[in-house]
Amino acid sequence: MSAADLLVLASSIGSATVGGVFFAFSSFVMKALAQLPPAQGVAAMQRINVVVINPWFLGVFVGTLLLSIACVVMSLMAWQPMLLAAGLLYAVGTFAVTGALNVPRNERLARIDAASPEAAAYWPVYVREWTFWNHVRTVAALASAVCAVLVWYK
Repeated sequence: MSAADLLVLASSIGSATVGGVFFAFSSFVMKALAQLPPAQGVAAMQRINVVVINPWFLGVFVGTLLLSIACVVMSLMAWQPMLLAAGLLYAVGTFAVTGALNVPRNERLARIDAASPEAAAYWPVYVREWTFWNHVRTVAALASAVCAVLVWYK
């Protein structure tokens, strides 16, 4: 197996892993949190947003970004549109969406007292908006994994 093959393999595994985490949030975690009273849902999500900052998740999340950038570079050196798509889908659709759209919502939620009227008012907005953008990054991560795998099926 060549270094290029290992890059594609690692990128597809990373994208699929991150996509799976995001899929879990889209398919049941956020639904369960939304069914809690607002103070409990806010408090639970505040903890999740602290605990997710760990070497395991960040290693895969950021590591896959680095792999996706390498995929973009490699795809441009020897034109491979599927590899370009894999890299861009992850870098833009997963990583950039997270930083630009999910993280700011998490930061706003972190500044709110979970038991406050502000939290009760913001919670349904947060759940709706955050979940929408989570759907986007889920699809992007999984599509990235599929595109990387399709590189082998020329």
